Amino acid sequence: MTDSLEHDIPEGFKPAQFKGKYLGHVGPYFTKRTEDTILVGLRIMDHHINYVDIAHGGVLTTLADVALSFQVYLSKTPNPAVTTVNLSTNFLGPAKLGDWLEADGYIDRLGKRLAYVHGSIRSGERILMTSTGVFNIT
Repeated sequence: MTDSLEHDIPEGFKPAQFKGKYLGHVGPYFTKRTEDTILVGLRIMDHHINYVDIAHGGVLTTLADVALSFQVYLSKTPNPAVTTVNLSTNFLGPAKLGDWLEADGYIDRLGKRLAYVHGSIRSGERILMTSTGVFNIT
């Protein structure tokens, strides 16, 4: 089932070109530009599922962190190094095997060294998580 899920990606999403080994291990992630943000997509597969047959909270938290920090990364040229100072999440619903998740992010304030961002994770019309973050820019 995992192989077929990985290839069932909604139109407009392309494989993410994120750097680092960790995100390649916990993904695969996909991105899509919209009018006001870059969406980060993830299909929930077998390796994301916990012992109660839903996506592990760490999977959603990582997706939120990626989506929020990616907005900051793309906000400057050249792209800066972006690290998480604080990430607050609100779990509102579970993600199940096969669900397609889309995470958005919006910059609230962008300074020289810190960025404040908010966003959400959805599966279809369902909001699964909201999040806010503070990110260090170097």
